[in-house]
Amino acid sequence: MNVYEYAMKVEKEGEAYYREMANISPNAGLKRIFTMLAEEEDKHYNVFKSMMKKEKLDIDNLNLITDTQTIFETLANEKDNVSFDEKQINYYKDAIKREENSHNFYIEKSKDIEDEQERQIFIEIAHEETKHKKVLEEIVHFLEEPDNWVASAEF
Repeated sequence: MNVYEYAMKVEKEGEAYYREMANISPNAGLKRIFTMLAEEEDKHYNVFKSMMKKEKLDIDNLNLITDTQTIFETLANEKDNVSFDEKQINYYKDAIKREENSHNFYIEKSKDIEDEQERQIFIEIAHEETKHKKVLEEIVHFLEEPDNWVASAEF
């Protein structure tokens, strides 16, 4: 399995994971957030698929940024309608680890790629995975302390 195939596998697993999280979430706002994250993983998959096929990619037009404003508006609107048990929160914490592992994988693999544009795409997607991780960390904070939660200034 080459680096692109492996990256595609990682992204498909991530998409399936977020879709499962969306399906089991009892909260409509969180369902929406996890669906958005699943769609982000699908975008990453398609980028790697195009790279594997040696299709021309314009790095400036990848548009991979998660709509964090919508995510945190959704959380704010759901604040009074949330209760989760420790098992569910641990499920989200596992997703944080997955995003961190993906970030590390893409950064490491970027060092082995000779084509500068492809290297930059791996780095960009690694940064996207970091954004996903931060979104998930905010969600966990929100779930653990909804009354004290305020979206990070970063968002």
